[in-house]
Amino acid sequence: MNSTLTQVVSFALSAGIGLLVGLERERKPSAKAGVRTFALIAVLGSLAALLTEATGSAWALGAGAVCVAGSLVAAYLQDRESIHDDAGTTTVVAAIVVFFLGAANYYGYRTLAVALGIGMTALLYFKAELEGFSQKLTGQDIRSMLQFAVLTAVILPLLPDRPFGPYDVLNPFQIWLMVVLVAAVSLAGYVAWRLTLGRHGLLLTGVLGGVASSTATTLVYARHAAAGAQPVAAALLVILLANATMLVRVLVLVGVVAPSSLPRALLVIVPALLVAVAGVAWRWASASAAPPAGEAAFRNPTQLRTALGFGAIYAVILLLAAWANDLLGSRGLIALAAVSGLTDVDAITLSSLQLLANGALSQATALTAVGVAVASNLVFKAVVAASAGGQLMRWAVLRAFSGPLLALAAGLWALHALA
Repeated sequence: MNSTLTQVVSFALSAGIGLLVGLERERKPSAKAGVRTFALIAVLGSLAALLTEATGSAWALGAGAVCVAGSLVAAYLQDRESIHDDAGTTTVVAAIVVFFLGAANYYGYRTLAVALGIGMTALLYFKAELEGFSQKLTGQDIRSMLQFAVLTAVILPLLPDRPFGPYDVLNPFQIWLMVVLVAAVSLAGYVAWRLTLGRHGLLLTGVLGGVASSTATTLVYARHAAAGAQPVAAALLVILLANATMLVRVLVLVGVVAPSSLPRALLVIVPALLVAVAGVAWRWASASAAPPAGEAAFRNPTQLRTALGFGAIYAVILLLAAWANDLLGSRGLIALAAVSGLTDVDAITLSSLQLLANGALSQATALTAVGVAVASNLVFKAVVAASAGGQLMRWAVLRAFSGPLLALAAGLWALHALA
């Protein structure tokens, strides 16, 4: 392709980016720039980049950006009636961004320019939804997001990325990376649960409860059933959904930390997941009540104390798992998985996968530990729900959990049969 044709294609693509953003701005009557104006602004960005390249000076880019911003600001000031409805800040900033996207496209960053253009259009289009989302967030939700930013952007980069301690398994960076991973998954469910509880019913409550904390969801809804605040069928449905989601969560952790082990992990977990989903479908018709709103079932998953606690537990289990495997072989690790999995699946799952990645465990041993931890956790929650749910819920819970546990045992048998 010759240089002239290349430049033509580049300018056409810039115009397309401007047209896309302009189509969204055209929907707003008070905006002073629409389809044609944004297309011209993007082309102007490419033209300024061309002149900058030809002259070896950045004056054209700077002057072009000033002209674009100045023209739109002048248009808004001339029509003061529109300022009452829209100060025009978003449109002016969008125009400047489109100008530089045109320049970036000319310099060869085509994929990035197109992706940013599409993302910016989506951001402008979903204004009402984003404003509604922000208004529903509580101060606690904002603090959770800020605390997650501290965990990720402040603490993580400061930690050394090299092994320490016995068996060389204590890598501070890797340990905190697992803290960030678990906090990210929990935060997503925590915020979504806060925003949607009581509006989308039992299905969403159970799923989001499983993402945030399946143990807390199990305990809270068992208590609801015992107190008569929730029908037994509805409470049981939420509990089953939360624990089915926990199984999916384990698979997600395996896929992120040890993707090569995911096919065998599916062999272990999916049978239990299918049985759990079948149980949910069977009980769906009889569970028509909406969940009660107003009770915060979950702790903030990004508090520094919570994060440090999980990091410490993860590090201890990582060290104990290496020690148990070295001293007692796979049986020691499985025993540790059974004990630690009673209250927390994430720590032993991530520890086993980390040892697998380091070559200290075989795939079969690591996934067996994960499966045993999940089984132990399901047994623990069945006992919790049966105890907290009272006589009406006790046998229903035990029957509901027995199916996934048997299916999990079948999955572990299949794993070793194929090993």
